[in-house]
Amino acid sequence: MGIYLNPDNVNFKATLTRPIYVDKTGMISVINQFMATDNKYVCVSRPRRFGKTITTNMLAAYYSKGCDSKDLFAPYKIASAPDFESNLNKFNVIQIDMNSEYQNIADKDNLLKKLTGLIRNELKEVFTSVVFEESDTLGECIQKIYTATKETFVIFMDEYDVLVREKVSDKLFSEYLGFLNGLFKSNTLRPAISFAYLTGILPVVRDRIQSKLNNFDELTILDAHELAEFVGFTSDEVQELCKRYNVDYEECKRWYDGYNQHGFEIYNPESVVMCMRSKTFSDYWSRTSTYAAIEERIRMNFDGTKEDVIKMLAGESIDVNVTRFMNTMDSFSSKSDVFTYLIHIGYLAYNATEGTCKIPNKEIRQQWYNAIEANSDYAVTNAIIQQSKALLAETLNGNESAVAKALDVSHIHVTSNRSYNNEDALQSAIYLAFIYALNKYTVIKELTSGKGFADVVFIPFVQNLPAMIIELKRNACADSAINQIKDKRYFDSLSHYSGDLLFVGINYDEDSKNHECKIERFVKGLNNLQ
Repeated sequence: MGIYLNPDNVNFKATLTRPIYVDKTGMISVINQFMATDNKYVCVSRPRRFGKTITTNMLAAYYSKGCDSKDLFAPYKIASAPDFESNLNKFNVIQIDMNSEYQNIADKDNLLKKLTGLIRNELKEVFTSVVFEESDTLGECIQKIYTATKETFVIFMDEYDVLVREKVSDKLFSEYLGFLNGLFKSNTLRPAISFAYLTGILPVVRDRIQSKLNNFDELTILDAHELAEFVGFTSDEVQELCKRYNVDYEECKRWYDGYNQHGFEIYNPESVVMCMRSKTFSDYWSRTSTYAAIEERIRMNFDGTKEDVIKMLAGESIDVNVTRFMNTMDSFSSKSDVFTYLIHIGYLAYNATEGTCKIPNKEIRQQWYNAIEANSDYAVTNAIIQQSKALLAETLNGNESAVAKALDVSHIHVTSNRSYNNEDALQSAIYLAFIYALNKYTVIKELTSGKGFADVVFIPFVQNLPAMIIELKRNACADSAINQIKDKRYFDSLSHYSGDLLFVGINYDEDSKNHECKIERFVKGLNNLQ
């Protein structure tokens, strides 16, 4: 039992003593299946605070010869799985936290030399019959052990990408490539490694070390495949926590949900735990990260970036090509590269089916607001966001001219001259102008209702606010929009809603580029409209 070689289970044991622990031990069965099919190289990437280190400690506690974890796992899901004891504490494990190694050494250029020496010394103490040289690489040490004893290894490397994300010297980076190559690309060493599990924020880097790690199966925040339910907390798990701690589940969903994969709604686990403990909904992400990651990337301002950012701020999804990003910090060449990077670090959520991304939830939206406020290129956007609270109040008070003037500004801002008269542009202008309403309303675009589709419906999730139905017209009049809401009974979709209703008719004149607004209120409106 050592620091790196055959670690004990003390780290995972400490995790289990926390007041809130969600049982993710079922993941062990999935990893056992990887090993059984010789799919032995896996790289798992996900954002900060999504449990990468906890998961690595759990796997090390299960596989390591340096401990007896049967009783530790006994109360949890894995203990009832048929394969529970198949690999339990039966492997030589080497566990490395690359982030800690990098951050804690002063002489960073000699990081790998020192790390290799420390692990080699632990190998010497255990495998006394094997002769090691001071010049042996870690891969050569493992090869010698396997040749002499036929014993194999499981390697866990947490935050493998730290030397990709940090601005390290060319010397250190080149040595790191050799270190990875020596461990994972040698055909002679392959039989000696039963399994290798890397974690990081970024997937395998493509431009400089693809040839070194292209044998790894990548399970990412874009698509975690078999591990999708283990990326974060699922909706079932969060509902159970909310019930246990008497926390409003729907509000928790609005704050921390949004990362969906393979039918699983995935929540940020760290933020959910903090919410349960404090019983307060807040932006916990900002305590462990910073909006600067957003601000620095959107400042690059590739063609179309600003327009798409504004749409996402307003709650829309935009198209993104995630296949070209090279997974580095210095190879951005398009807005899709920027958005793909922001997906990997958690500031955007990806829909693989649609090929789109969006801001996932209320917590992350606040980080975007902070980034926009700090970026002078988005000064008008920030002003519209800041004024949207007042606009909602004016709308609820029936101030038609205030709504029309706000849309004049928003419509100009969200569109280019080519798309100004596009209906989608008008909808985007409405979403942005009413962005504050996302704090109080669920906003639904083109809701099937009555005899057609209501353009935009605002359904309140807080008390004492009216629902709003907005209908858009071009080159007509606002009254005709109101009449269409009534004639086509768009309010039928709100038959379960017993509160007041606001009908908001908006007309846009293409020649003058001005908006007209008409607002009608119905007290307990559905009863008056039957």
